[in-house]
Amino acid sequence: MKVGGDCSIDGLPAPTDLLQQQDKPQEFEALAVKEALASQIAEAMKAQNLSRKRLAERMKTSRSQIGRLLDPKDGNVTITTLQRAAKIVGRTLRVELV
Repeated sequence: MKVGGDCSIDGLPAPTDLLQQQDKPQEFEALAVKEALASQIAEAMKAQNLSRKRLAERMKTSRSQIGRLLDPKDGNVTITTLQRAAKIVGRTLRVELV
């Protein structure tokens, strides 16, 4: 899943349309990125038949922390946590400035 641009996802307005409607576009953009990452991790978990409990065990953390990680509205997740989760589901987290 790509974030940004003019494409819509699942019938939702395009992120650029929503950014123009928001008072705080940076916060919205960060939340959109977190939502995309949470969705990708959840999809990878599903593909591997990996439960939240098992992911928590592999990450050596709690299921409540996994809940926060996968909650698209909870933007308070560190890059380190995202990297650990990505590695466990066989992915690599890539962060870049453009």
